Amino acid sequence: MNSYERLTAMMEGRPTDRLSVMPITMMFAAATAGVKYCQYARDYRILAGAQIQTAQRYRFDYVSAISDPGREAGDCGAALRWFDDQPPAMDEAQPCIKDPTDLARMQIPDPFGGGRMTDRVQGVAELHKRVGKKLFVEGWVEGPCAEAADLRGINALMLDFLEAPTFVQDLFAFCLEMAIKFARAQVNAGADIIGIGDAAASLVGPDIYHEFVWPIEKKLIDAVHAMGAKTRLHICGNTSALLAPIGELGSDIVDLDYPVNIAQARVAMGPHQILLGNLDPVRSVRNGTPETIHAALAECHRQAGDRYIIGAGCEIPRDTPPANVLAFADYVQSQRL
Repeated sequence: MNSYERLTAMMEGRPTDRLSVMPITMMFAAATAGVKYCQYARDYRILAGAQIQTAQRYRFDYVSAISDPGREAGDCGAALRWFDDQPPAMDEAQPCIKDPTDLARMQIPDPFGGGRMTDRVQGVAELHKRVGKKLFVEGWVEGPCAEAADLRGINALMLDFLEAPTFVQDLFAFCLEMAIKFARAQVNAGADIIGIGDAAASLVGPDIYHEFVWPIEKKLIDAVHAMGAKTRLHICGNTSALLAPIGELGSDIVDLDYPVNIAQARVAMGPHQILLGNLDPVRSVRNGTPETIHAALAECHRQAGDRYIIGAGCEIPRDTPPANVLAFADYVQSQRL
């Protein structure tokens, strides 16, 4: 089995020869390729080359067009702060939507309009051209809560849930339509799976998640499935209080960040949900050793069972020792199914 065949089989519930390896690498990939991160995030050719080089060197089963959460927001007009060798950051003091009435003037950017969304679509096409049907190719969109926070500002959004709930619903509807258009462009360019990053969702409680976030995440996941692609839901942070509803979304893969107990996630989400994670990226991965990483992965594997994909809780840090990253693929070779 090659990587594409292996992941396809797992998601379709068929036997595989071994577990798959899908850790998130952004700054680590740029460092592996010897490029500045501003170049990685701005030029799809550099990103694609770095992803392929990293996947081949560390024996990953996929490549990804992920880089930063500012693609959609940037094309909407959000102010981005750029740095030489760090990810771009949203300027919280200059949100696109300073007042709820600003939403009425917002227009959904064209994924082919020449902006940062276009660059990601081109990155997916480049990855598909170079490693398609050999490695899984992952596109990426922001989830509704994360994108709303990017456009409105995280602090304002948290107040809006209580003070302007109708506006939040309208804002989430805008984010959903934008995400579906962006995802479709990437699927048409060759993405096998769409990652959905919804980090801000970990900051809300179960009631707000159920009322506002879950219905939109569900619609987005269903829309991607209707396009013929798979989904990977990545919510940074502690989602322990949200595990059961997340398991009801139907996402092919659910990433678990390191604060979450995998055994609890398995119980809450049932035996068929594919879980990915969830080593502490710093303490376990960067600061560990191949031996301690093997032991931590073995425990994650034990708790998750074989409906499990190897990865860290979030992004692999840039300065992680290469031997520690190689330990991921070494572990799966020692645990062939």
